[in-house]
Amino acid sequence: MREEFTARYWVESYEPLEKVAEVIAGEQSSGTFLAVPGETQDLKERSRARVAAVRRLGEVQQPSLHSEQMARRKPGAACVQGEIEIAFPVANVGANLASLMATVAGNLFELGEVTGLRLLDLDLPPEYAARFPGPAFGIPGTRRLAGVATGPFVGTIVKPSIGLTPAQTAQIADALCSGGIDFIKDDELIADPPYAPFDERVKAVMPVLRRHADRLGRMPMYAFNVSGTPEEMRRRHDLVIAEGGTCVMASVNWVGVAGLQDLRLHSQLPIHGHRNGWGLFGRSPVLGFAFEAYQKIWRLAGVDHLHVNALRNKFWEPDDSVLRSARSCLQPWAGVQAIVPVFSSGQTASLAAITLAGLGSSDLMHLAGGGIVGHPMGIAAGVASMRQAWAAAMAGESLAEAGKHHPELQAAFDAFGSPP
Repeated sequence: MREEFTARYWVESYEPLEKVAEVIAGEQSSGTFLAVPGETQDLKERSRARVAAVRRLGEVQQPSLHSEQMARRKPGAACVQGEIEIAFPVANVGANLASLMATVAGNLFELGEVTGLRLLDLDLPPEYAARFPGPAFGIPGTRRLAGVATGPFVGTIVKPSIGLTPAQTAQIADALCSGGIDFIKDDELIADPPYAPFDERVKAVMPVLRRHADRLGRMPMYAFNVSGTPEEMRRRHDLVIAEGGTCVMASVNWVGVAGLQDLRLHSQLPIHGHRNGWGLFGRSPVLGFAFEAYQKIWRLAGVDHLHVNALRNKFWEPDDSVLRSARSCLQPWAGVQAIVPVFSSGQTASLAAITLAGLGSSDLMHLAGGGIVGHPMGIAAGVASMRQAWAAAMAGESLAEAGKHHPELQAAFDAFGSPP
């Protein structure tokens, strides 16, 4: 029996679901729009994907997305919606993430029979998943390097996002470390600009981190944004590790699965995965990816942390979607270790309790940019307010009550809003 992996999709089509499922299975494996002599029965048994399941959900009178093929063949037809599961032979792909993506998320989105399509989930046999790099550090390795044994990683993003010189960035890092921060990251918008070249930024920040490490007994983790070509990312990683750094960051959508995998195979440090651009893939309910599938792809490639947005965020995404995303990062899957969900977007101390309650775990990063750097009592007070909020939340104490005993926390509530 051949080894298979499966992909589950939400699909909309003017054709019956069974037919469009077969079209997708053929298009994404050995078939095409007509029978060709080379697709023998033996080849089909070895290489053609098969339809594993079809479930009808409902019908709509208007297509969600335009299809010129539909306009030619069945204008005005109703469209059926449902879920389908396609089983692909492992031998079609092998341990090749680019080919895996081309198989489960390639030309099927362009098919004329499709008026809506979304990759919902992906499942691999553990033996197959083990052929990909996967996270090298995950949660336990990140805790060990950051010196955070329990609770969340309280962190921030260097603000302003861009425009700071290397010396100014080091000053911000100094203030954050003075407040006892666990984790700092570059903004995704800065990598190697002329006003703050990557090498100069690392060499300005790392002496500050080393000095505070001597004081704290742990190295504050700083995720330097190494995003670039594979060669650039490897070189930048090597500089970070030579300077004593403990984390690198990449904009996963733009360095790509092959670039991220190349970094993972070279890296001796945790990889902080930033998902900027995610809205292109996940915002539409009728196109793209569900985060459950998306995070599995990046886990295979080797990220150790992955952004999931945050509760009461500044973007479009509702809280229940954020929590589903975060939970998916923590769930066991195909023998691939869990990764750290990163909550970041308009965060302040007031959101610690609902984040803990919603996720049901403190295995997370809670990053507050303006909520720390913009604290009215200063950066150190911003860090303190986050720590105070999380200590109260984990002790089951009301944040509002905790604020009465901690001026930094109360000042955060006064400036940014009370706990929901």
